[in-house]
Amino acid sequence: MSQAVATITQDIYGARNQFANVLTDRSLNFEREAEFAIQVITSSEYATKIAVQNRQSVVNAITNIAAIGISLNPAKKQAYLVPRDGKICLDISYIGLMDLAMATGAIRWAQAELVYTADSFALNGFDKPPTHSYNPFAKDRGEAVGVYVVVKTADGDYLTETMSIDDVNAIRDRSSAWKAWISKKSSCPWVTDPGEMAKKTVVKRGYKYWPKTERLEQAIHHLNTDGGEGLASIQGSAPTDPEMVNDWIDLAMRAGSLESLAEVYHNGTAAMKQAKDAAGHARFKAEVTKRSETLKAAAEPIEGEAEEVLDGTA
Repeated sequence: MSQAVATITQDIYGARNQFANVLTDRSLNFEREAEFAIQVITSSEYATKIAVQNRQSVVNAITNIAAIGISLNPAKKQAYLVPRDGKICLDISYIGLMDLAMATGAIRWAQAELVYTADSFALNGFDKPPTHSYNPFAKDRGEAVGVYVVVKTADGDYLTETMSIDDVNAIRDRSSAWKAWISKKSSCPWVTDPGEMAKKTVVKRGYKYWPKTERLEQAIHHLNTDGGEGLASIQGSAPTDPEMVNDWIDLAMRAGSLESLAEVYHNGTAAMKQAKDAAGHARFKAEVTKRSETLKAAAEPIEGEAEEVLDGTA
């Protein structure tokens, strides 16, 4: 065994106590996850080099596996260890995110798929799954035009989230990982696995409307921070959670009454205050104003907080 492999093995097994202290899923076995980690890291000369140079990142990655409750088992395709930005990072696939949601009881099942120009796709209302028809044996289904995720909740309801490829690419273009690729040609999943990243993007957006679970929230937060999938920060401003402003705007556009819009505005403003995102709040406020005017035109204003929906600033 080379000295590098011995060092990596020592670091991974040295994280046993940290793994046990934060373990959220008792079905995970440290010995097996350690074995998977050693195999993955040492199978690549570059990953081995990064692991030796940044030994703490290896420990952090192993700890994150336990804290999130995700497995490196290659058969499950839930998560991977990848060298990125001079450290070993835990990367979670869209399959891993959906498995987390199912394992915690938030949903019964989930499916994410790309839609191509030759496909037939139609939404069938809020309480039914979409219809997606295509020839699975076709040699060319055309270019990808969109992506969707559909889930069935524990109550038997169907929730579908869709995104056009343009919307996906807009998120991609604002991510720190993609910006690193553009400026430094640092390889990232957006380059190596664009389809998988499109599915992960729509899952990350769709989960906002699923029943909440702590493990899934932690997984998303990890991807947006250590995973490099968050929005690239602008010098002099605080980093913002990826898609945060767009998500709050989306919620505002879905509000069916001034009362619900007021609640969205209140919660969105609080989130943007915490992120110190004044520019994002200004854009959010403008969209809420438009939605408020539409709702007021359709019905009589609701008394109380709804009448003061735009009070306060971030």
